[in-house]
Amino acid sequence: MREQMTQKPTNNSTMPSTKIAMNKQVLDEVSTEHANEILQRLADEDAKISKRIQELALEYLTEVDPDCIAEDIFYDLNILDVEDVWKNSGSTRYGYVDPYELAFEIFEEALEPYIDDLRKCQELSMDEKAKLHCMGILKGIDQFEREATTEFKDWAVDAPYENFIEVFEEWRKENKNPKNLEDMDEFIKKNFPEWYSDVLKE
Repeated sequence: MREQMTQKPTNNSTMPSTKIAMNKQVLDEVSTEHANEILQRLADEDAKISKRIQELALEYLTEVDPDCIAEDIFYDLNILDVEDVWKNSGSTRYGYVDPYELAFEIFEEALEPYIDDLRKCQELSMDEKAKLHCMGILKGIDQFEREATTEFKDWAVDAPYENFIEVFEEWRKENKNPKNLEDMDEFIKKNFPEWYSDVLKE
């Protein structure tokens, strides 16, 4: 893309290089939130564009590896800094901030991008991929619970268990394929036996 910006226009060029550079700069400055809104507007305005957007989205979402998702989640959770809890809790100008509640919120924020991917799969009726996303998230949470040795973990004691249950419940409510429920039941029973009975209670 950078080479395209610096090359001189050829006879086949349909747009001057300076125009290309300006367009790229505009795209680079668009936030994720605005990018989603722009895509939605384009999709609403033109059925062909809408179809193409869905095709491209499916390409990005084609491969879902629960193990890779779990590894990424464990890494993101394991680097959470307890200093952020200490610096932003206790007595503040806005009142008292409980450090345990703050640590719980920070934990949830770290998971949110992965849960968003799960939701996108379900919105596109990609039930199989949504199931795999959910499995990966659950594995990542469990790995943090078992293997993390960070000080942050001591302040987010209940966060792994509660988020494990919440993620599963959110997935289950939107799942449309009964076979996926059987697969998930077996997956949780095999990999997280200590939490299996609690999942069934929910």
